[in-house]
Amino acid sequence: MTRLHATLPTALGDLLVVADDGGLAGVYFPDHWHPPAPGTLGAEVDPARDPLIARFAGELDEYLDGRRTAFDLPLAPVGDDFQQAVWRMLRDIPYGQTVTYGELAARLGDRNLARRVGNAVGRNPISIVVPCHRVVGADGSLTGYAGGFERKHRLLELEGAAVVQRRLF
Repeated sequence: MTRLHATLPTALGDLLVVADDGGLAGVYFPDHWHPPAPGTLGAEVDPARDPLIARFAGELDEYLDGRRTAFDLPLAPVGDDFQQAVWRMLRDIPYGQTVTYGELAARLGDRNLARRVGNAVGRNPISIVVPCHRVVGADGSLTGYAGGFERKHRLLELEGAAVVQRRLF
C-alpha cells in the first residue's frame, strides 16, 4: 500500500487529504477531533499531480458550488467491522436529509447502540464524502462534528437540510 497526502485549500478551510492504492482514506479538517496518527500520512504530493486527489478536489468544488449531490470516488477508510458498517450507512443518507444516531442504531438492529454509533460517526475518517454531517441529535438538533459546529451547519445549509437548532455539544 502506498499512502500519500496533500493539503487542499477550500472554502471550509484547508483539508488534509490522504489516499492510498485502494482509494480515498481520509479527509480531515484543521483541528479535527481524530486526526490521522503521526507517520501514517505517506509522502506529501502536489494535489494536482495525483489523479485521485485531483479528482476529489474537482468533485468537492462541484459539491461546494451546489452542482454535485454525491461523490463518485473509490474509498478506503480504515476501521473495525462495526465502524465500517456505520460508515456504509452514512453513505446511504440522501443529500439534504438528516438521520439521528438512534435511527442508525435501529437500522443495525438495536437502538441501544446509539452511543456506539455516535462514536463510529465521530471517527469517520472521510469527512464530507462519507456524510457524517447529516447525523443529528434525537430532537433534530445539531450535535458535535469533528470538523466543528460551524462547518456542520454550513454543510447542512448548503444541502438545504432542515436545521432545528444550534447546540454546542
